[in-house]
Amino acid sequence: MHAESDDRGRTVVPTVVEPVPERGTAERELGSRAPNFIKASRMLHLSWQVGVFVVGLAVVGAGIVMLPLPGPGWLVIFGGMAIWATEFVWAQLVLRWTRHKVTQAAHKALDPRVRRRNIILTTVGLVMIAVLVWIYLWKFGLVVPWKIDQ
Repeated sequence: MHAESDDRGRTVVPTVVEPVPERGTAERELGSRAPNFIKASRMLHLSWQVGVFVVGLAVVGAGIVMLPLPGPGWLVIFGGMAIWATEFVWAQLVLRWTRHKVTQAAHKALDPRVRRRNIILTTVGLVMIAVLVWIYLWKFGLVVPWKIDQ
């Protein structure tokens, strides 16, 4: 950077203007979001962190159980991570990375070429399934399971 002088003979040092983040995309500070009266006492803050960890662990554990069972497993796991992120920097960084990747995938999915490809692949897949169902029905007919002769 070079300094320039204005008409009054003063040296003007240009400032670096950082881009303003879009609305709603500002990054929050890393660190504990516990109330100040809890942060004031070391023992109380440590107890708070243990409680947040246990509650987050229970929610993440429930999400892991829901992965093979019916239920919103991944949503519950990310909810547990959000609970951990209220207190732990590592969880905040994981959530930032995840949010960044999800945003990238959403932008990529909105690309017209990708959407066109996905629509074509979906249409081809549905046509193939329809043809296979038609062949099955043509060859075997419609036989409901409760009327099969044994």
